[in-house]
Amino acid sequence: MPPGETVATVQLFVVLIGLMAVVGLVLHRLAIPALPYSVALVVCGLIVGAACPGLDGHVTPELILIVLLPGLVFEASYRLELDELRGAFGGIALLAAPGVLVAAAIVAVALNVGTGMPLEIGFVVGAIVAATDPAAVVSTFQRLPTPGRLNTLVQGESLLNDGTALVTFAIAVKVVTGGVTLGGAVLDFAVAIAVSGAIGAVTGFVASRLIALVDDHLLELTISLVAAYGTYMVTDAIHQSGIIATVVAGVVLGNYGRRHGMSAKSSEAIDTVWEFVGFLLTAAVFLLIGLAIPLARLVDALPWIVWGILGAQVGRAVVIYGVLGGASRLRSGPGRPALPTAWLHVLFWSGLRGAVAVAIALSLPLDFPQRALLQEITFGIVLFTLAVQGTTVELLCRRTGALLSSRSAAGPAV
Repeated sequence: MPPGETVATVQLFVVLIGLMAVVGLVLHRLAIPALPYSVALVVCGLIVGAACPGLDGHVTPELILIVLLPGLVFEASYRLELDELRGAFGGIALLAAPGVLVAAAIVAVALNVGTGMPLEIGFVVGAIVAATDPAAVVSTFQRLPTPGRLNTLVQGESLLNDGTALVTFAIAVKVVTGGVTLGGAVLDFAVAIAVSGAIGAVTGFVASRLIALVDDHLLELTISLVAAYGTYMVTDAIHQSGIIATVVAGVVLGNYGRRHGMSAKSSEAIDTVWEFVGFLLTAAVFLLIGLAIPLARLVDALPWIVWGILGAQVGRAVVIYGVLGGASRLRSGPGRPALPTAWLHVLFWSGLRGAVAVAIALSLPLDFPQRALLQEITFGIVLFTLAVQGTTVELLCRRTGALLSSRSAAGPAV
């Protein structure tokens, strides 16, 4: 990297950190509950991006997917309690695998019916926006007193279905370009999930055993950092899902590693440092979303964006109320009540899209059919979910009673 480019990168990094601090201070002084910090950062990014158009070129897919995302998903998965995750795993699996495919298909149909876009290209859009974003969802729910099981469902889905969405997107692109058959696509999907999960489990176990061999919190913290980014890069290098592998590694290290060989001092140090890293990366992600989205380009694509938003909302409703809610009621029985309706409302409305969708859209091949239009549809859907759903999800939680009545619900069947 040339010296001038190195200096420019460092300067941009310092400016981004400064903007995060300024936005946080202003928001703290204004104390507007309806405007979350994440949405305020996106707005700031949009303003800066409009004033300095050249900055959007610095927001690359690699910056989001390799620099920011591994740390984000590792920090969130490290904090997931295995006991709660086990109880909600059935629901998370439904949302993360068939839920992504159903949602993507409905977006494709909506774009085909409303705009005439070919189904296979519409399915690529659906795969891009099918997954909820971990940064968007987790940052929203951290400030809400949500019941443990509901919080686990939201966080678990947002962590896992980004991995399945990336796999689905890669396969959908191959289908459009003639690189894979339908049978091969199904096989690739199953292999990617199995292999990625296995790599994450092995990495998390090895990191846990290495941590157990030492009694130095700085060295143990270093091992956790290598596990987070090393797992992602190794898995991505063999063309599997780095997100799924990193999530599994984080869960293993946070549950097995924490209980077997990690001292109290080390556990506290790792928690504190990763909490700060998670905050910093989350803020950077939302700011970069604003920088990456060119508002002027969205006007001409408005009809496609409207149909895309409609398809995304209908798809989310079908997945939450039909797939998840239906399965919960089928499995309910004595001692296993179905998911409360208030929880379903919250799960539906908390399906925010963010940095992952933006990064995937930016990574579309340069010669992909209607590439610019697909990016604009994605950016429009991301802005809608963050600006509308992101600012009202807390109000919905309180109005539906999800934060109060659900605390006493005994083990919903998911």
